[in-house]
Amino acid sequence: MASAAEQLGSSISLGNFSKATELKKRLWFTLGALVLFRFLSFVPIPGVDPAAMQALFQTQSGGILDIFNTFSGGALERMSVIALGVMPYITASIVVQLGATLYGPWQALRKEGETGRKKLNQYTRYLTVLLTLVQGYAVVRGLESQSIKQGIQAVVEPGLVFQVAGTISLVGGTLFLMWIGEQITSRGIGNGVSLIIMAGIVAGLPRGIVQLFEGGRSGTMDPLIVVSIVLLTAALVVFICFMERAQRRVLIQYPKRQTARGLMQQERSHLPIKINTAGVIPPIFASSLLLMPLTVLQWAGSGVDPNSASSEWLITISTYLQHGTPLYMLLYGLGIVFFCFFYTAVQFNSEETSENLKRHGGFIPGIRPGKATEHYFDFLLTRVTVVGAAYLALICLIPEFLLAQAGIPFRLGGTSLLIVVNVTMDTVTQIQSHLIAHEYGNLIKKAKLKSGRRR
Repeated sequence: MASAAEQLGSSISLGNFSKATELKKRLWFTLGALVLFRFLSFVPIPGVDPAAMQALFQTQSGGILDIFNTFSGGALERMSVIALGVMPYITASIVVQLGATLYGPWQALRKEGETGRKKLNQYTRYLTVLLTLVQGYAVVRGLESQSIKQGIQAVVEPGLVFQVAGTISLVGGTLFLMWIGEQITSRGIGNGVSLIIMAGIVAGLPRGIVQLFEGGRSGTMDPLIVVSIVLLTAALVVFICFMERAQRRVLIQYPKRQTARGLMQQERSHLPIKINTAGVIPPIFASSLLLMPLTVLQWAGSGVDPNSASSEWLITISTYLQHGTPLYMLLYGLGIVFFCFFYTAVQFNSEETSENLKRHGGFIPGIRPGKATEHYFDFLLTRVTVVGAAYLALICLIPEFLLAQAGIPFRLGGTSLLIVVNVTMDTVTQIQSHLIAHEYGNLIKKAKLKSGRRR
């Protein structure tokens, strides 16, 4: 039987949506922020010729740069001010969250609640600036050397002025994107950083779909493969929707309490644990960790003498870590599994949950309150996370492998699909929550008016 909230949610209509003024403001704010993000992806850094940059990127396309370009919404191939996207911010978040679980002073900050969380967020911003400076300078120097090597004048006037201006522009663009993401989270709908990444992927979907069907029409790709990819995509969407809604419900029982009629009634509730507690964070984190060193490596390697030993070493590493290679798939899969367990442990604190249950008199039938409940949650969470990690690894790796073998653009891969579907579901859920809250507010107002009239 559906709960009261679910019944109320199913009764929501477009008429109720039009009356939710606060929700409409949030939606318009989110849409405006994403439009601004797309606009910035077409603004090149100072000293870059956009047409020559497009030609230069075509000579370097393929592998890790295409992945980076997809997440940035095509900003990298245009060398826009947001060419680095939000990846430095995500990488900084990984480091700070790891530090909050391993480093003593940061562990203490994490336990301080809202004050500690704000302090850790400040550290994340500082680290983002540092990472963006390093990556931005490497990208600008790599762009200069690539322009000279390929004989394409993408940089109008190479030199110190261009390096400083380009690095500052990339740092400013990434920090502005970080600020936009935080504003969307607080004043809009959904998670801001996830929506920015999804917007970049969705912006490249039309071109990828056109390339897919054009390949089938022109005969460069087997039509059977095209149909198989379409069917596989539809099946993955259904499977992702099913797994994202799947949860393990833990029965929680409370002591008998006396009701208004003098009867003793035992209260029961359920603690839902999602199969995929980490969401889209593990694939994004794993991608960012692979993107950061490999992008710098690929750009920096262009300035090395091609006949030197260091050049051969860089070429060998880049070859083995190209998108679709066995080593890349292995590292990517291990990264997804690791971040599944790590982020789940960060999100769900077994000790704190068991203490809260004990404080309110709740217990799991057959499990003693306290340490036994904590161990039970750890055991249960480990089993659930194993299923969630296997699901994410399958969704991300199997389509990536098949599409890499078929030569289909990355934007149609499993990771992109997972991010788009998951972020869309999360955003729709938040919209529904706002509508339900609006409906409850109207019901309370009506109840107050009726009680006032009776008096």
